Amino acid sequence: MDEAVTDARLATWEFDGARAWLEEARQHSMEPLAAEVWVTDPAFEYVLLVKHRVRGWVPPGGKVEPGEGPRAAAARELLEETGLRTELLPEPAAVAVRSYRADWSPTLGLSYAAIVGRDVPLSGEQNQPAAWFRLDAGWDSVFPEDRERIRAYVERLAADRAVGSR
Repeated sequence: MDEAVTDARLATWEFDGARAWLEEARQHSMEPLAAEVWVTDPAFEYVLLVKHRVRGWVPPGGKVEPGEGPRAAAARELLEETGLRTELLPEPAAVAVRSYRADWSPTLGLSYAAIVGRDVPLSGEQNQPAAWFRLDAGWDSVFPEDRERIRAYVERLAADRAVGSR
């Protein structure tokens, strides 16, 4: 839980009043906790998504298991769902609160980021394919707000990298 609180404070962006929600939730038991990875290519033109049977195209991610930190969970889910084993960027991309199922209470989700070449082979879970989508295109998801959030984050990441390379 301490890692989730630290990463929530470090996240580049906050959505849905997540930091205040987290402070309140810390007073009670909080489960589940979710983690995902926003994977972009080195040209900052694509995002890697997986096809969830109910949620549509979403970033690779899932539930943080007991005793597991959210960063480790994000890396594990990325490996399980896409076959990618890569280093996550040091600063979390975002923190948000959402309901993943109608019968679940709101869940804190931490979004991490990674930059991976599109030529790296993908594998993953059966019946849950992974695919690259152009950031300027749409994709079907039960979380339509993710499109703009991910696009804006990748644009900022690209701008930061461009300034850093000068």
